[in-house]
Amino acid sequence: MEREFKVFAGNSNRPLAEKICKKLGIQLGECEIKRFSDGEIWVKYAENIRGDDVFLIQSTNTPSDNILELLIMIDAAKRSSAHKITAVIPYFGYARQDRKDQPRVSITAKLIANLITVAGADRVITMDLHASQVQGFFDIPFDHLYASAVFLKLPEIQNLKNLAVVSPDVGGIKLARAYAKRLNADLVVIDKRRPNQNVTEVINVIGNVNGKNVLLLDDIIDTAGTFSQAAELLKEKGALSIIGVCTHAVFSSNAVELLNNAPIDKLYVTDTIYNQKMNEVKNLEVISVDSIFSEAIRRTFLNESISSLFDTDKG
Repeated sequence: MEREFKVFAGNSNRPLAEKICKKLGIQLGECEIKRFSDGEIWVKYAENIRGDDVFLIQSTNTPSDNILELLIMIDAAKRSSAHKITAVIPYFGYARQDRKDQPRVSITAKLIANLITVAGADRVITMDLHASQVQGFFDIPFDHLYASAVFLKLPEIQNLKNLAVVSPDVGGIKLARAYAKRLNADLVVIDKRRPNQNVTEVINVIGNVNGKNVLLLDDIIDTAGTFSQAAELLKEKGALSIIGVCTHAVFSSNAVELLNNAPIDKLYVTDTIYNQKMNEVKNLEVISVDSIFSEAIRRTFLNESISSLFDTDKG
C-alpha cells in the first residue's frame, strides 16, 4: 500500500494551514479539538492516519493553549499509529529564552524542545527562529526556513535604490548581511541595550543612512519598542524612506500605536501568526509564506532536499 501524507492544524493559525493545503492540492485534515468545562484540551483525529505521514501546523504564540494543543495533537497522532509526525511551527515561541543570562531562570526554549520531542514528533519545521542555536536543542531532525525567500522577491524591495539594510540590534547582523549582499546594499547596525524585558534603549547607529532609503529588518515585532525607536533614530540620521520587514507580527502591548506613530513608509510582515491587530496598522502588507511551507512539506514527504528553501540566509 502506498504511503500517504495528511496535514492537520490546531487553532492558532488555520488560515495559513488552509493556504498551505490549497498549494499542496489537498484538503486540510479533520481533527476535533474541544475543551472541557474546566479548560482541559481534548483532541481526536476524525479520519484514519495509521501508517500515514502526518504534518501538524501550529504556531506557539500566546496563549499557552497553542503549545498544549500541539503537544496533545502529536501524542494523539503517535497513539493513532501515524508513520511519521512532523510539527510544522511557523512561529516558534519561547525562542528568546535560549540561555541562562541571569541567575535562577529557565532556558525555556530547551524545555519546549524537550516537550515536543517527548510528545512524539519525528521532525520539526519552523521559520526565522529568534535564536538559531535553538535548532541544537532538538534531538530530532530540524528544518529552519527563512522568510527572506519571499521578501527578497518583492518588486518594491528589489527596486529600492541607494539602499541601506539596517539591523535593529547586534543579534540580527547575520540576517541583515544576507539581505545587504543580495540587494547590493550597505549594512547598518543599531547598538541597542535592554535594561529590562520589553524595555529597549537605543544607543547609536553604526553606519551611514543619511540620504539613503532604508530597509529595516527584524524577525519579531513584539511590543514594537525596538522597531519604532529604530525608525525614529534612522529618520533623525537622515534616512529618506524607511521600509520595514518583519517575519513574526506578535504585536503585543501598545505595538499598534507605536508602529502607527513611527516614521515607517511601508511595513511587510508574514502570516506565520494569525493576528487581528495587523488590520489596525497603517501601511502594513501581509505576505504569505504558504508557498515555502507547502514546498517544505512536499519535499519532506518525498525525502527530497529542502536546503534550497533556506539558503537565502547565507551571506
